[in-house]
Amino acid sequence: MTTLHDDLIVFDGLIISDWGRPVFEAMAQGGLTAANCTCSVWENFRDTMSAIGAWNTQFRDHADLIIKAKTVADIRRAKAEGKTGIVLGFQNTTAFEDRLEFIELFKEQGVGIVQMTYNTQNLVGSGCYESTDSGLSDFGHEVVAEMNRVGMLCDLSHVGPKTSEEVIRASKKPVAYSHCLPAVLKAHPRNKSDEQLRFIADQDGFVGVTMFPPFLAAGNGATVDDYVAAIDYIVNLVGEERVGFGTDFTMGYGSKFFEYLNRDKGYARQLTEIWEVEFPAGLESIADFPNLTAAMERAGWSETKIRRVMGENWLSLLERVW
Repeated sequence: MTTLHDDLIVFDGLIISDWGRPVFEAMAQGGLTAANCTCSVWENFRDTMSAIGAWNTQFRDHADLIIKAKTVADIRRAKAEGKTGIVLGFQNTTAFEDRLEFIELFKEQGVGIVQMTYNTQNLVGSGCYESTDSGLSDFGHEVVAEMNRVGMLCDLSHVGPKTSEEVIRASKKPVAYSHCLPAVLKAHPRNKSDEQLRFIADQDGFVGVTMFPPFLAAGNGATVDDYVAAIDYIVNLVGEERVGFGTDFTMGYGSKFFEYLNRDKGYARQLTEIWEVEFPAGLESIADFPNLTAAMERAGWSETKIRRVMGENWLSLLERVW
């Protein structure tokens, strides 16, 4: 019997996991059509290129499970073939260094989504944990223009409020918060105010809702139903055509990796406490995506709304940007 979940396009706006066959098998088990998969956070150009080289080996070694997705057509083909499309993504612009021409080089490698800053200040602008949000730099304006030109989505999830607003205004193409939660449900520097959420949507942008427990009201006690309620809050704010999900799954990683992420530049000052993370009950693994669809059905969502939020909205956004 085919369930609704089996028929859906399921797109996860952000996964940062310990890439390898166990993760790819979980993707297949969960019926994940495609995902934005982080391959660079603090790394420079060379180290990021090495990471992409390692990904190319994964694409060869696990061709039965994954394909590199450079276009929306690739994502739909992954669905047809029962595989998962991997959109390579960055959570920082560190890999661009100070060279605009690197942006196109990465686009050619299949990098489709790039977050402008990761928590702190870089050459482009300020992150959400930087004490002074100085806004989008002049070089940052050039980066946004070049990302627009080559067709790369600007992600603002970990970006400071002022820098985010200036990227939204500067971009000629829609931009996104790929993985965020509403500050109304929990006050946190990583969560976005109603004003911020409305503003990105009003400028043709997009909101991917995360389930990272420290940003959810119930924390580690959260359930998949709490997650669906948080998604619904944003849907009611900005409309069901502008919302998707971005889990922030960190499958296979332990405290050492979290500490790396949690220090400025990967080694310097610690930005927040290192969290003990337990993903919401019912959605503990990438294999559990059918439970997300089931929770939406339990919440009384229409089939159209489920189809949109589970993936079709992401694909229409990427269609416009890429």
